[in-house]
Amino acid sequence: MVDRADVSSVLTDIRALREQMQEQQRIQQQPEIQKPDQVRQTRESEGPSFGETLQGAVDRVNDLQQDSAQLQTAYEQGDPNVDITRVMVAAQKSQVAFQ
Repeated sequence: MVDRADVSSVLTDIRALREQMQEQQRIQQQPEIQKPDQVRQTRESEGPSFGETLQGAVDRVNDLQQDSAQLQTAYEQGDPNVDITRVMVAAQKSQVAFQ
């Protein structure tokens, strides 16, 4: 016959292991708290900052608007290498980028 003490100790061990696993899962799901120095290092290693990204987007819009204006001027001056289709596409690109 099976000794009652052995079954109880096995059940106790199983419950203890289950609690340990649940605790490990809770720890893994919690966000890691970083010190200010770690945050700075993380930001530096992640890539461009918000300001740099915004400046890049503004520069890109500006470039598209300048290209559009140059093509419009060239078309109005009668440049044979610039057709109305290119002018309209450039204008639409700059308008969409600005929006």
